[in-house]
Amino acid sequence: MNTILLVDDNPANLSVLSDALDQEGFEIWVAKSGRVALERVKYALPDLILLDIMMPEIDGYETCRQLKANSQTQNIPIIFMTALSDTANKVEGFQIGAVDYITKPFQQEEVISRVRLHLKLHELAEKLEQKNTLLEENFAELSLAYKNLKQMQIKLIQSEQLSSVGQMISGIAHEINNPVNFIYGNLAHASEYTQNILNLLRIYQEEYPIPTPRIQAELEAIDIDFLQYDLLKLINSMNIGAKRIHEIIKSTRIFSRIDETVMKLSDIHEGIDSTLSVLNYRLKSKLEYPSIEVIKNYGQLPLVECYLGQINQVFTNILNNAIDALNYYNQQRSLEEIIKEPSKIEICTTVIDNWIAIKFADNGLGISEEVQAKIFEPFFTTKSAGKEIGLGLSISYQIVVEKHNGNIYCKSIPGKGTEFTIEIPVKH
Repeated sequence: MNTILLVDDNPANLSVLSDALDQEGFEIWVAKSGRVALERVKYALPDLILLDIMMPEIDGYETCRQLKANSQTQNIPIIFMTALSDTANKVEGFQIGAVDYITKPFQQEEVISRVRLHLKLHELAEKLEQKNTLLEENFAELSLAYKNLKQMQIKLIQSEQLSSVGQMISGIAHEINNPVNFIYGNLAHASEYTQNILNLLRIYQEEYPIPTPRIQAELEAIDIDFLQYDLLKLINSMNIGAKRIHEIIKSTRIFSRIDETVMKLSDIHEGIDSTLSVLNYRLKSKLEYPSIEVIKNYGQLPLVECYLGQINQVFTNILNNAIDALNYYNQQRSLEEIIKEPSKIEICTTVIDNWIAIKFADNGLGISEEVQAKIFEPFFTTKSAGKEIGLGLSISYQIVVEKHNGNIYCKSIPGKGTEFTIEIPVKH
């Protein structure tokens, strides 16, 4: 049963309206002044208010204003009842929050019809508001679920990528390590044996300066003087090459510590150097791209408690992006422009209190503010479809921020270059 509050200082009006509305099945409350009405609604809220305007003490306009100012009563529909029928009074009533206006003397049928109409409208408005609230809650739940699903997808991809990369690099390093160690370890002996044989040959030449015709023919055929000179150079080159392979394997082993489950004290510079070693093939000059200079300004860093393999993955993602950006920039420049301003990546490390900061700066084209705002978002990429899925920097953000309680920033000036800064605590 709907409850209606009648507010009128005229007892006759109250009596007539009460009887008419009561016969229609409404529960009727009455108040003979605005002040009494305001007191009455403190204890119970009606579904609709029929409010006279011309009343002593507090008129209907002021009563309506106070009802609308109260969060408990502001949504109750109010219908004004008055003999004031000019437009200005009606406009004022609607402006302060009334939903309708009944002019005295009124017809009972009209009052009942308007009351039923506005009760129905109020009921529909409340249902609509409830549905909107439910939709907002559902939307919020869906948004949260979508966000969680996205994060889970990223973590699965990240876990799969890191695990695959770590296993692949570790496996390759392990397979190559034994034969390389065999070659690297035996080259010293081969060099020593070769030197001994050449010394023995020299002694033979000194002791028997006149060779037989057959030996003389063979000496001329193999060009013994050149052979002695070049053989030592060849062994030395092999030794340098084997040493380089040995260093690369060492770097890949450092780099591939991706599946570590416990933080360890690590040398960040060793991590950067191992990453540069793995990416060295991309830094060298090619037919379509010139070489990229790497400038290292390393500070005195302490050992840092971290997952070094994962931090190396962050270094890889940032350096790969820098290399891509510089190569793209060079495609748009002439050879003279490239020679005048060569491509370079500068890496700086510093200690700030109990934190370390690592900065990677390139002198490429830079990126816009719009791109900077989205650069750590999952699946956001500026590269063409099929080349990049847009997870490198998003994964880097998770590794630095979520797994190491650190910070990662991007600062760029279009036309000047881009700088990424990583900050992580020394201890956790």
